[in-house]
Amino acid sequence: MGYLERWVRMRLGLCCLFKEEPISFRTTTARALSTLPRGEQLRKLSHICRNNAENLLRAVDTVARLGIGAFRIMSPLFPRMTHPEVGYSLDQLPDGQGIAQVLTTVRDTAQKKNIRLSFHPDQFVVLPSPHPAVVASSIQELEYQGRLAAAVGADVINIHVGGVYGDKGQALERFARVFAQLSDNVRSRLTLENDDVSYTVTDLLPLCRQLSIPLVYDVHHHRCKPDGLSVEEATRLAESTWQGSGREQYCHLSSPKFGWKGTYPKAHADYIDPADIPSCWLGRAMTVDVEAKAKELAVLRLMADLQQKRLDKIVPGSSEVGDAGGGVTLNR
Repeated sequence: MGYLERWVRMRLGLCCLFKEEPISFRTTTARALSTLPRGEQLRKLSHICRNNAENLLRAVDTVARLGIGAFRIMSPLFPRMTHPEVGYSLDQLPDGQGIAQVLTTVRDTAQKKNIRLSFHPDQFVVLPSPHPAVVASSIQELEYQGRLAAAVGADVINIHVGGVYGDKGQALERFARVFAQLSDNVRSRLTLENDDVSYTVTDLLPLCRQLSIPLVYDVHHHRCKPDGLSVEEATRLAESTWQGSGREQYCHLSSPKFGWKGTYPKAHADYIDPADIPSCWLGRAMTVDVEAKAKELAVLRLMADLQQKRLDKIVPGSSEVGDAGGGVTLNR
């Protein structure tokens, strides 16, 4: 297999939104809805949800046309669905049946065009929280996304563990107890991601193995919060958690907005510096979400960089170790 062909195995993913393509998703607030009678609330929500479902279908068609292999669906596709005061279910909406039919078309289209779909719930989903109300709302949100994921054929609902709350070990134990309360619909799709504040790959691996939860490896987070593992070791260990799931490994990629020597390397850049792609990812059949502010433009530029072999800073087989300053050693 040649150098160029080795890169083609990587499935690049777009996260949620578009920069230039004419596709957008509508939302509303609980405050705006609360001013309306219930009937008007449901009619407004039905219109928004139908619009968003149809635009999700356009998004799947568009990423397929652009040659992008995965799409992360925005969490509030159906806005305020789990809100305690203005929440709703699909069958309560006047056009609920029609919306469900669009979601079925999304699923069929994604399968036909080989587009991998995923979800990444917002940061307020915190399963190990010591506060019961937070846990209850987190479960409710995950169950909503689980139903939506099943409807459109998404195989990943990716979350962070969340806070440490003074004792990381106890927080992970609480996570395990709450995980057991989730439906099969959610548990079969749930993945955990290392973050750049609290939980590293080393922290999460025992829990992932214990609960058979795949680990989504975010290399940028690892470089910002190293744990002694090299990028190659972390990639391999994360890959092992996907074995037996019937799904290919999922990873995240981004570049620092102000460079690795900048004052805040955690901020994401508009585009990906090809030098930030781990060389050990060469030849791996994996899905890589491109977390870059320029959205589809960043994915397309990265695709062009790969196709034109502009990776003059990366040599296949090099070893990499993330250090505390985010300075990643790439052998040249």
